[in-house]
Amino acid sequence: MSAITRDEVAHLARLSRLALSDDELDHYAAQLDAIIVAVAKVSEVAAEDVPPSSHALPITNVYRPDQVRPSLTPQQALSGAPAVEDDRFRVPRILGEEA
Repeated sequence: MSAITRDEVAHLARLSRLALSDDELDHYAAQLDAIIVAVAKVSEVAAEDVPPSSHALPITNVYRPDQVRPSLTPQQALSGAPAVEDDRFRVPRILGEEA
């Protein structure tokens, strides 16, 4: 027995304001039925002793301590910029908004 019928697909299409032909209704009914059957199979396999998870392996963030290192001065960083204003890159306005 199908998990979803052609009439149910037609009802969903009406609720979604989709105009589906008879061929499309049959096609989508078969596809949705296959999806529902596949999900049901997965539900059968899932054991109660297995906790829900988002990843198969545990994930932990790896942090390193912050270390101060020599870096470029603002003048060195901006030395190759085509336009500079107040120690920043100057770029053309693109949205026409007031500054």
